[in-house]
Amino acid sequence: MVRLEGYRACEAVLRAPEARQALYDEGAVVMEGTLLTLHGAEHAARRAVEVRVFRRDFLRHYAREVYPATLETTLTPFLAAGGGDLVDLGYRATVNLTADFAGIDRPENNDEETGALLAIVKLFSEGATLVHATGDRDAIVARVRSALAAFETRFLAPSRDRRKAILHARGAEALPRDVLSVIVAAESELPLDPATLAREMAFYMQAGAHSTANATVHAFHELWHWAGDAADRQERLAEPLFVQRAVHESLRLHPASPEAWRTLVAPLSLPGLATLPSGARLVLDLHAANRDRTVFGDEADRFIPDRALPEGVLPSGLSFGVGVHSCLGRELDGGTLARPGIPANSVNLGIVPMLVARLFALGAAPDPDDPPTADPRTSRPNWGRYPVRLVKAQ
Repeated sequence: MVRLEGYRACEAVLRAPEARQALYDEGAVVMEGTLLTLHGAEHAARRAVEVRVFRRDFLRHYAREVYPATLETTLTPFLAAGGGDLVDLGYRATVNLTADFAGIDRPENNDEETGALLAIVKLFSEGATLVHATGDRDAIVARVRSALAAFETRFLAPSRDRRKAILHARGAEALPRDVLSVIVAAESELPLDPATLAREMAFYMQAGAHSTANATVHAFHELWHWAGDAADRQERLAEPLFVQRAVHESLRLHPASPEAWRTLVAPLSLPGLATLPSGARLVLDLHAANRDRTVFGDEADRFIPDRALPEGVLPSGLSFGVGVHSCLGRELDGGTLARPGIPANSVNLGIVPMLVARLFALGAAPDPDDPPTADPRTSRPNWGRYPVRLVKAQ
């Protein structure tokens, strides 16, 4: 096993077709055969179908038209209570949007249904990140299998059957624009057995909700402590494009997965290293790579939203991946970074910057009587609870 910590070396491996995804092998209960774990021709065929949903115009539509209404509905009970757990808020604000993108219908449209789906999705996340779990892994696998069965019965099967009925009655152009619809429409070119389809939809649900919720809490935490009591910094929290850039800086410091694992399917040569043989296991330390001082400067460990970057280096570092396995939801979560001089109202800010900006507009602040705590169920550096007060909501 070879461990890599440099930015350029990790970037090269992420782009290498010789390197197969390996981090989620242990989480096969929910990740086997999903887009994230496929390699080579199988991955290319699946991605070519599913990427049809992730067009820039459609991402902009979701961010501008769909998400604001979802966010305000989600905020209603938190506003009434004057605050709440930011981790829970992040999950609730994203699980319905993620379901829309994945193609999971929620016909009841009530709190019980959302809560049931959210509980299932959180179990999917435990299964996907099993390699970093701190609890009884056999018990987690058993719970995930039960969650998959419940998901199939209550959510996936009715959603799939409705889309098949629309397809047969009115054609593909009448289908909703979501991942499940493109899979149903492309059944002849991309046949998926029921178990694989369930895992694929589970992957989209957990990746969207879990990663987005964690990114929101990390970004809020970093910005809150960065601003402190400084009036000039407090004013910048009301600038949408600044908040967007700050979110990307937080994503750099807090990648959704602190490591990426790869197994070589063919020999690979990397600068400064001997040729690595087929079968070698590589651990890419993304947490360290995103703090590489040769790329991000002497203060690479610090949160600096206005950080100057070398040509070709993304503000979020390697957190969204690069190459064929780069995250399809990058622009949905983080938006499209604006070029200098572009007005904020013409930019897709992304759902994480929009949520963080809304929190600061509501005067959100950590609850001094109930400090945040880490998530004890995983070795990943995630928050388990993050109570906040919404000062301007009172």
